[in-house]
Amino acid sequence: MNKIKNAFAQGKAFIPFITCGYPNLEVTAACVRAVVENGADLIELGIPFSDPTAEGVVIQEANLKALQGGVTTEKVFEFVKNLREEISIPLVFMTYANVVFGYGAEKFISTCATIGIQGIILPDVPFEEKNEFLPLCKKYGVDLISMIAPTSENRIAKISSEAEGFLYIVSSLGVTGTRAEITTNLAPMIKIVREDTKIPCAIGFGISTPEQAKNMSTLADGVIVGSAIIKIITKYGNDAAPYVGEFVKTMKDAIK
Repeated sequence: MNKIKNAFAQGKAFIPFITCGYPNLEVTAACVRAVVENGADLIELGIPFSDPTAEGVVIQEANLKALQGGVTTEKVFEFVKNLREEISIPLVFMTYANVVFGYGAEKFISTCATIGIQGIILPDVPFEEKNEFLPLCKKYGVDLISMIAPTSENRIAKISSEAEGFLYIVSSLGVTGTRAEITTNLAPMIKIVREDTKIPCAIGFGISTPEQAKNMSTLADGVIVGSAIIKIITKYGNDAAPYVGEFVKTMKDAIK
């Protein structure tokens, strides 16, 4: 099975984010197939949580509706297990510490390894507290993916030097969501990253247009898009998959 680094091996990587179970798991599966068919190199799957502090209103509402629809961590694991019968590209979970603790940290991470999840992103776990999960991640071969934000400043080199899988560069202050423009000067951050690790880095938060994706891809090894995809799913509901696929193709084409 492909490892995370393979997602970046053929040029700039496009990484879509999809909330599992929004509006239902059948639509999630159809959207995953569509993004794979249209050039996604790695997929972030969100495990719904009641208080997703890193997310803006679009993904917050998707989390809430998925939970209201009866999606649980156990159901997401079973969903991914079945998905792995047809999808081989790298998959990572994006979720929160309480989800992992609530399920049982070792059980959660060992199950990730069993079903073919290559990494996990926990945006509410500071770098200094990653040892809550890192030993278990190393035990089971699941990358604990670190994030760097504009506020990381003198911590960038340290975080970069210990990064696993890929490094998630947060483009802007605040929460996820589409932005008319990304004004943060990311070049100095990424320069420090390049000096301290050979791990690929991908930029997320706010990217929603092919032009933005192209601009960000000149700085990083990949781009991550979430809210723009969730908006498409919100608009088209059960029929969203082909529209999500079409959007991903335009984004992937923009960064080639």
